[in-house]
Amino acid sequence: MAVFTTPSTHPSLHQQNTVLGNEIKHHYDYVGKSDRINKAKGIDLTTIALLIICSFIILENLMVLIAIWKNNKFHNRMYFFIGNLALCDLLAGIVYKVNILTSGSNTVFLTPKMWLVREGSMFVALGASTFSLLAIAIERHLTMIKMRPYDANKKYRVFLLIGTCWFISVSLGALPILGWNCLGNLPDCSTVLPLYSKKYVAFCIIIFIAILVAIVILYARIYILVKSSSRNVTNHSNSERSMALLRTVVIVVGVFIACWLPLFILLLIDVAFKTKWPILYKEDGFIALAVLNSAMNPIIYTLASKEMRRAFFRLVCGCLVRANVSSLPIQPTPDQSRSKSSSSNTPKPKNEFPQTQLSSCTHEKIESSFQNGNFCK
Repeated sequence: MAVFTTPSTHPSLHQQNTVLGNEIKHHYDYVGKSDRINKAKGIDLTTIALLIICSFIILENLMVLIAIWKNNKFHNRMYFFIGNLALCDLLAGIVYKVNILTSGSNTVFLTPKMWLVREGSMFVALGASTFSLLAIAIERHLTMIKMRPYDANKKYRVFLLIGTCWFISVSLGALPILGWNCLGNLPDCSTVLPLYSKKYVAFCIIIFIAILVAIVILYARIYILVKSSSRNVTNHSNSERSMALLRTVVIVVGVFIACWLPLFILLLIDVAFKTKWPILYKEDGFIALAVLNSAMNPIIYTLASKEMRRAFFRLVCGCLVRANVSSLPIQPTPDQSRSKSSSSNTPKPKNEFPQTQLSSCTHEKIESSFQNGNFCK
């Protein structure tokens, strides 16, 4: 008796992945990026350079987090914000590295949800970094206005601002996964991000431009406050401090604009025009420039502080010294105990102990405290 088998009506896992991959391919073909996913597998020099930059971003921000965690003097409001910024930039480096390794010809192996998660995680990391810059500007502005000593009981403002940064960033990055995408609506697809809706991209542009304007306004107001507070003292040193503060503000705002504004302009071109401009197919450089801001933030916000710079390089040198000492045998010296006993019996001069000096929070220290991230704690 023959046994007849009917073919299964359910597609296999391989067929499902092929269909989903074809859906992503269909979107890339529609916006004119079929060459991106059809190119041969391999890693070129540009990809290697980007991976090295991502590794540098991860290592740099990890060292900042360790330096803040190991030093109790950095456990205050401003360094909490700087630590949160370092965490955001660390995640940005990790996410961008994953994005690079899963792009190109590997894109067709992703499902639409995986693609949305990949790009959404980039939005979350970069968005959290940008919102952290705004939170630092808000904290500095509030400190400049109140001019009060640090109060440990008011840490709620720190966690409120940090929590708001992450909540808005995660919510913003999750919107396409929750349904605000162009799946099934090809005319609404972005050229830079083929599965993203142009309306969603325009919404993100408005938010990030508002952040940019807010940061510029806050730092401009900080400079005006410092300038007005020092008008009564018209001397050469005071003008030098004002110019130092102006240089710091220009660096903070200038680096942010230089890294982010080109990407904003590119996305505006993508949203505003239906014509497929050639520059829209060269978005990798614009995105890499925005990610490069995550490498510049530790230099601007952390290494500008003398105390933080000492702690940072002490940590690096300590790691190198431990690595060298561990490779060398330990040989005790015969005169070690004799030198210890003689040094213990020798009275120490009084000048050997540094004396702590109390200082009031005046306008003469605003500029230096601004640059160091400390506000008369």
